[in-house]
Amino acid sequence: MANKKASVTLVDVARVAGVSVMTASRALSGDGYASEETRSKVQAAARELGYAPNALARMMKGGKTNVIGIVVNDLSSQVVNAFVTALSVEVRKVEMDMFIYSTMGTLGEGRGAAVSQMLHGLWDGLIYVLPCMTDEFLKSLETASSPVLLLNYFRHETPLPVVRGDNYNGAQDAVSHLIELGHRRIAFVGGTAFTGQSDLRERGYLAALADAGIAADPALIYQGNFQELSGLEAGRHLLALEQPPTAIFAASDTMALGCMNAIRERGLAIPQDISVVGFDDIPAASLAQPPLTTLRHPFHAMAQAAVQELLRRIRSEPGRRQRVEFPSEFVIRESTGPAPRTAAATPRKRAAARKGDAA
Repeated sequence: MANKKASVTLVDVARVAGVSVMTASRALSGDGYASEETRSKVQAAARELGYAPNALARMMKGGKTNVIGIVVNDLSSQVVNAFVTALSVEVRKVEMDMFIYSTMGTLGEGRGAAVSQMLHGLWDGLIYVLPCMTDEFLKSLETASSPVLLLNYFRHETPLPVVRGDNYNGAQDAVSHLIELGHRRIAFVGGTAFTGQSDLRERGYLAALADAGIAADPALIYQGNFQELSGLEAGRHLLALEQPPTAIFAASDTMALGCMNAIRERGLAIPQDISVVGFDDIPAASLAQPPLTTLRHPFHAMAQAAVQELLRRIRSEPGRRQRVEFPSEFVIRESTGPAPRTAAATPRKRAAARKGDAA
């Protein structure tokens, strides 16, 4: 039976439905006109015979594949995984299929155009979750003939449609929260500059300080790389300063978790001695001890907007938007608290004082 179904062709479907092969093709692919009665008749024949349209053959003839491609650069990233999970839900809602292609990091010079050319022949449209794409690769996307959308891209202005979350205002809200708690020496741990997100988060940090009349101290700004180890190194560096911070705002949750480890190394308590804020609300943020105050992008709302905007382009529908930006949500947990009264003391003295109190 399996072999019989595998050998079923479009000709067989057309014969059973009593229509021409061309009409059967239009009814199944959705390309060209076919009445609802004819479409139902052809689809019923296809189900009866167990006919499965060959997506590759349809693609080679310039037809629709009913597939959306998702291109990512790092499947180990919890943020990328959150987007992929949300996208899979939204693609299924519109009764399409989804394929994932990983570039395995940043596309180097020369490779970007080749990969772009290959990808654009495979699917009806592509959503790129590639914050680290090169200028060469971006140019290849801007000249591509098939529908493209960038999800959470910030690095350059582009004529391509972009759906993204807010970084600047969210960061400003986070630092303002710390200022309201009485903190004045607030450190910033940045990520790599390549994506553009860290820069926006730093600008929000600086704007909040300026609004409160607090002069930014360059010694409190540390360049990390979004990874937990760089957060650990940042925390060690900042706590060793002659005038250490009473609060740290990290441009990613992973770096914030690294900072929390450095704080614990010094025998300090969070948030009694030092407050910590992250960004992204990865699953580990709510499980940290104490749970991490952070900023959250609305992954599912962004995924829904990305799929809908891409579909409008695939179907040449009106109402298409070039930029859709979602506000980030500030999630207050237990890693932030009032600035310590012993803020002028060094971390070692504050830790010693805490031990003395415990004794």
